[in-house]
Amino acid sequence: MSSSTPSTPISYKDAGVDIDAGDALVERIKPLAKKTMREGVMAGIGGFGALFEVPKRYKEPVLVSGTDGVGTKLKLAFEWNMHDTVGIDLVGMSVNDVLVQGAEPLFFLDYFACGKLDVDTAAAVVGGIAKGCELSGCALIGGETAEMPGMYPAGEYDLAGFAVGAVEKSRILTGQNVKPGDVVLGLASAGAHSNGFSLVRKCIERAEANGSIPETLDGKPFRNAVMEPTRLYVKNVLAALEQHPIKALAHITGGGLLENIPRVLPEGTAAHLKAGSWPQTELFAWLQKTAGIDDIEMNRTFNNGIGMVVVIAADAADAAAATLASLGESVHRIGVIAERGDGAAVIVA
Repeated sequence: MSSSTPSTPISYKDAGVDIDAGDALVERIKPLAKKTMREGVMAGIGGFGALFEVPKRYKEPVLVSGTDGVGTKLKLAFEWNMHDTVGIDLVGMSVNDVLVQGAEPLFFLDYFACGKLDVDTAAAVVGGIAKGCELSGCALIGGETAEMPGMYPAGEYDLAGFAVGAVEKSRILTGQNVKPGDVVLGLASAGAHSNGFSLVRKCIERAEANGSIPETLDGKPFRNAVMEPTRLYVKNVLAALEQHPIKALAHITGGGLLENIPRVLPEGTAAHLKAGSWPQTELFAWLQKTAGIDDIEMNRTFNNGIGMVVVIAADAADAAAATLASLGESVHRIGVIAERGDGAAVIVA
């Protein structure tokens, strides 16, 4: 029999929602968000809506928006108690997508949902989000923390992110002027980023079962190598866009090289990538060996070492590659654009 009677008061806290914890989190977040403020922000955190004025330097601004999550990489964050970098992944997934249109990310909103709010965990996650925004020159302008008892198991949470950027109408990257003979440059990824983690987790399960988890990969402890956050290409690629006639960009996310490059190619063209023209890291070599999958499956599931693709005319490729390298990117000339014919949109040979 229930200990409460119809006359016993039940507070929101009794029902599982702690308003004080939510307030404490907001206070922890405020200084982190403040570090991301930039031109255009018109109000701080805490209002019902976030205000942003598009910078006056844009003559014909077009807004570009993107949204994404972190996927099942979060399951490893819960299991390994590693919460400080998934926020960077959250930002990276959206701002890198917005960047592909040639847009400068302006502001970011986040959604954090859990069953019971753990202020330390949430602050670590949002700290990562703020770090990602700072590295992308993007303001963390608002968000939502939802405590929903019974919706999530203890210690688990979900994340969603929303980015808005701007680009001059005349400088939107559509890829429509890509043509045979153009060069495909690949910018190295930092690891698996935030895609393919359902397979990553299966590989870890298989390796744990037979005791073959390596101590390190690519010079980092195993777990750090697996959780390495998504590389933020924004500042370096925007700088290259200012200087070079880049025709198209492709963010290599779910679907890998084989599924993402065709999204920015005009009809009748294909990308011919040269196998071995970029190095396979220890992480991806380990995943491929553990999963027992072929090169096609690797290039369709993971970024496999290339997180952003740049398409540019052949006579401008070396200069663009040099600029990107000088800014800290690892740049590889990975292929060329060709007539499609009857073949696939991306061929790796």
